[in-house]
Amino acid sequence: MPNAESKEAVVAELKRIAVSLNLSEDQKRQLQTALENARERLDEIRQTNPDITKADVIEKLKSVRGTARERVVKFLTPDQLVKWDAEVTKAKTFLGINA
Repeated sequence: MPNAESKEAVVAELKRIAVSLNLSEDQKRQLQTALENARERLDEIRQTNPDITKADVIEKLKSVRGTARERVVKFLTPDQLVKWDAEVTKAKTFLGINA
């Protein structure tokens, strides 16, 4: 279960992406679940590895991002998916990469 700060981050990111992709209510719910799962996984990585380096976090996030993309492919239209890929590039800060 995500902590309150992570949950708020997910909600804020969801709102931003939902506007950008013009998501339906059903798509918003599905995206929220996908983002919560990705954020939960990131929190888990950080808790399990408190001394993890930024490079190691980035490496571990590759699998998280791949899993999230597999989920969104199931409910986004092709046009929305193109925008999603652009948004993921912008979302590095949300995912914990301050680059």
